Amino acid sequence: MSERVITGPNHPWQQWSHYLALIVLAAICLAPIWVMIATSFKDDVIVQSAEPLWFFFLPTLDNYDYILTRGKFDRYLVNSIIVGAVSTFLTLLFGGMCAYALARTEFKGRRLVANSTLLIRMVPPAVLAVPAFFMVTTFSLKNDLAVLIFFYTALNLPFAIWLLFGFYKQIPVELEEAAIIDGASPIQVFTRVLLPLMKSGYAVAGIFAFRIAWNEFILALLLTGRRSRTLPVAAAGFITDTGVEWGRIMAMGTLIVIPPLLFTFFAARQIIQGMTAGAVKG
Repeated sequence: MSERVITGPNHPWQQWSHYLALIVLAAICLAPIWVMIATSFKDDVIVQSAEPLWFFFLPTLDNYDYILTRGKFDRYLVNSIIVGAVSTFLTLLFGGMCAYALARTEFKGRRLVANSTLLIRMVPPAVLAVPAFFMVTTFSLKNDLAVLIFFYTALNLPFAIWLLFGFYKQIPVELEEAAIIDGASPIQVFTRVLLPLMKSGYAVAGIFAFRIAWNEFILALLLTGRRSRTLPVAAAGFITDTGVEWGRIMAMGTLIVIPPLLFTFFAARQIIQGMTAGAVKG
């Protein structure tokens, strides 16, 4: 009598296959990051060589030394921080007010309005680049950080409104009414009742808004000047008429991705909780 092999969800072979699939997927996702970091530690001779991935090479810090000492990295870093922080704050401020109004005001087509904000967010920034540049030149606006903050806020508002709308819908209005009966002011209702329940939603919306403002390139390239450049635009400056300085570009790229990676890594649990708790339900 032949024995029958029973395979279930806890079978060792299935577990190992899952682990192997995850390892392969992680390797595919991390391969570009490895190439970027490895290239940032190479000189021009190694970068221009014909060897495939160059796993073994003599690392150098010349690219980082040039960027940090002669590449005006501190100025571009401050510009990126200002643009990302201010646009994120304005996005959460206005997005929260719009989401609260949509969640607490009853009118016909309210859900259609809330969902259409997400459709607006699906428009790629490259499509908006030419109209944005036309507006700036028509109204003779300066290529400074305020213009970039304005457009990044407008770009991030639809997603923030849609996300926060789902959170506000899950909060019973009776909590606000009870706080008002107890004598709480509108500001106290928001800070003591709504804000503690909305922390995950605001955290998720803020993370996504900051990452978009930090990494966006097309609008920053068209709407900034020499002194108001952000880090992605500064990295593109190493593409010159004489050639592409791959080592310095990769070094700049490595420095650019470090803050979002750390931010997302430490806030991963908050992002998952916020995305699952803020899903719009019928």
